[in-house]
Amino acid sequence: MQFQQLQYFVAVAETRHFTRAAELVHVAQPSLSQQIKSLERELGADLFLRARGNITLTDAGEALLPLARRILADTDTARHEVQELVQLRRGRVRLGATPSLCTGLLPDVLRAFHDRYPGVQLLIEEGGSHDLVRQLARGALDLALVVLPLPTPSPALTTVELLREDLVVVSSPDAPSPGNGRRTVRVPDLEGERLVMFRHGYDLRELTVAACRSAGFEPDFAVEGGEMDAVLGFVRAGLGVAVVPRMVATRSGRGLRVTPLARPGLHRVIALAHRSDVAPPRAARELQRMLLER
Repeated sequence: MQFQQLQYFVAVAETRHFTRAAELVHVAQPSLSQQIKSLERELGADLFLRARGNITLTDAGEALLPLARRILADTDTARHEVQELVQLRRGRVRLGATPSLCTGLLPDVLRAFHDRYPGVQLLIEEGGSHDLVRQLARGALDLALVVLPLPTPSPALTTVELLREDLVVVSSPDAPSPGNGRRTVRVPDLEGERLVMFRHGYDLRELTVAACRSAGFEPDFAVEGGEMDAVLGFVRAGLGVAVVPRMVATRSGRGLRVTPLARPGLHRVIALAHRSDVAPPRAARELQRMLLER
């Protein structure tokens, strides 16, 4: 008994028509009929009652149908499981993340993932949450690390909160300390400070500007438009101060003074997002697990 014969048998049983069954399984009708007859000879029983325009199952056919369906389903499951394992040996993960997360959170997790699955290709796309959400929606990414709340909430995305991260103020050790040298500073203390500001579309820009306006003042920019590395470099050069995630300040704090914000301070919520209607590939799901368990 061959797998292909069972596939043809189920197709005829479900369509009750040899020609339509042949079209369904993409084979010529005479070849399908020949395989069905061969299966019947091997089993020693007719599987169909053939009358003009009326194909019905015999008792033997009725007995075989659920077993054949189960065999075909088990074969599909086996194929799927093998493909899943193959994906972990030579698959691909397309991950989007904000630049600050690429600097702070991802290096250690991606190193651990690469050590465990060296054959999986990692494709990283940096961008703001708004851009990453758009790329997720059109299928250009498997997963994305975004900042909540999303700029445009989407019911087509599933988000899982990953962490809450405090923001801190960084400045040059050669410049006067923000907040007149206190161990912590408040957002109102940033009034009068010249800020090194991220480019438009950067989540940290929107958060910092909104916090300053809530404190009753408009922020004063010394320089604006940079990415994370550029902002930190400008601060080291003494051009101004910047508000950055604590994780970035800890990892990249060489040559910087780090001053915490007094309570309630500022923080951001990082979430892992993927499309709700499409399950991520196996390799992406494994990276997702490692991020959630980090």
